[in-house]
Amino acid sequence: MKSTGIVRKVDELGRIVLPIEMRRTLDIAEKDALEIYVEGSSVILKKYKPSCIFCDSTKDVQDFKGKNVCPKCLKELKEL
Repeated sequence: MKSTGIVRKVDELGRIVLPIEMRRTLDIAEKDALEIYVEGSSVILKKYKPSCIFCDSTKDVQDFKGKNVCPKCLKELKEL
Protein backbone atom coordinates (compact mmCIF):
# COMPACT_ATOMS: atom_id res chain seq x y z
CA MET A 1 0.00 0.00 0.00
CA LYS A 2 1.35 3.45 -0.92
CA SER A 3 1.02 6.34 1.54
CA THR A 4 -0.23 9.65 0.14
CA GLY A 5 0.61 11.66 3.24
CA ILE A 6 -2.96 13.01 3.28
CA VAL A 7 -4.82 12.90 6.61
CA ARG A 8 -8.55 13.57 6.94
CA LYS A 9 -10.82 13.49 10.00
CA VAL A 10 -14.10 11.61 10.11
CA ASP A 11 -17.04 13.95 10.72
CA GLU A 12 -19.95 13.35 13.12
CA LEU A 13 -21.84 11.41 10.42
CA GLY A 14 -18.87 9.12 9.70
CA ARG A 15 -17.89 10.82 6.44
CA ILE A 16 -14.48 11.71 5.05
CA VAL A 17 -13.61 13.89 2.07
CA LEU A 18 -11.38 12.54 -0.69
CA PRO A 19 -9.20 15.39 -2.01
CA ILE A 20 -10.02 16.56 -5.54
CA GLU A 21 -6.53 15.67 -6.78
CA MET A 22 -7.04 12.07 -5.65
CA ARG A 23 -10.51 11.90 -7.22
CA ARG A 24 -9.15 13.21 -10.52
CA THR A 25 -6.22 10.79 -10.50
CA LEU A 26 -8.48 7.82 -9.75
CA ASP A 27 -11.28 9.01 -12.10
CA ILE A 28 -13.84 9.22 -9.27
CA ALA A 29 -16.68 11.60 -10.10
CA GLU A 30 -19.49 12.95 -7.96
CA LYS A 31 -22.12 10.22 -7.32
CA ASP A 32 -19.76 7.38 -8.40
CA ALA A 33 -20.17 4.25 -6.31
CA LEU A 34 -17.25 2.99 -4.22
CA GLU A 35 -16.89 -0.50 -2.77
CA ILE A 36 -15.65 -0.75 0.80
CA TYR A 37 -13.29 -3.57 1.78
CA VAL A 38 -11.65 -4.39 5.10
CA GLU A 39 -8.24 -6.06 5.23
CA GLY A 40 -6.98 -6.52 8.78
CA SER A 41 -7.23 -3.07 10.33
CA SER A 42 -7.24 -1.27 6.96
CA VAL A 43 -10.24 0.12 5.09
CA ILE A 44 -9.92 -0.01 1.30
CA LEU A 45 -12.09 2.01 -1.08
CA LYS A 46 -12.37 0.85 -4.68
CA LYS A 47 -14.34 2.38 -7.54
CA TYR A 48 -17.29 0.07 -8.15
CA LYS A 49 -17.53 -1.70 -11.48
CA PRO A 50 -20.41 -4.11 -11.99
CA SER A 51 -19.13 -7.61 -12.69
CA CYS A 52 -20.64 -10.86 -13.89
CA ILE A 53 -21.97 -13.02 -11.05
CA PHE A 54 -20.57 -16.12 -12.75
CA CYS A 55 -17.10 -15.21 -14.06
CA ASP A 56 -16.37 -11.75 -12.53
CA SER A 57 -15.84 -10.18 -15.98
CA THR A 58 -16.51 -6.42 -16.08
CA LYS A 59 -16.75 -6.17 -19.88
CA ASP A 60 -20.19 -5.33 -21.35
CA VAL A 61 -22.07 -6.51 -18.23
CA GLN A 62 -25.87 -6.48 -18.57
CA ASP A 63 -28.59 -6.58 -15.95
CA PHE A 64 -30.63 -9.80 -16.12
CA LYS A 65 -33.46 -9.98 -13.57
CA GLY A 66 -31.47 -7.90 -11.09
CA LYS A 67 -28.20 -9.80 -11.59
CA ASN A 68 -25.11 -8.73 -13.54
CA VAL A 69 -24.25 -11.15 -16.36
CA CYS A 70 -21.66 -10.82 -19.14
CA PRO A 71 -22.57 -11.67 -22.77
CA LYS A 72 -20.48 -14.89 -22.72
CA CYS A 73 -22.24 -16.29 -19.64
CA LEU A 74 -25.63 -15.10 -20.91
CA LYS A 75 -25.02 -17.06 -24.13
CA GLU A 76 -24.06 -20.16 -22.12
CA LEU A 77 -27.23 -19.84 -20.05
CA LYS A 78 -29.40 -19.63 -23.18
CA GLU A 79 -27.82 -22.87 -24.45
CA LEU A 80 -28.91 -24.83 -21.36
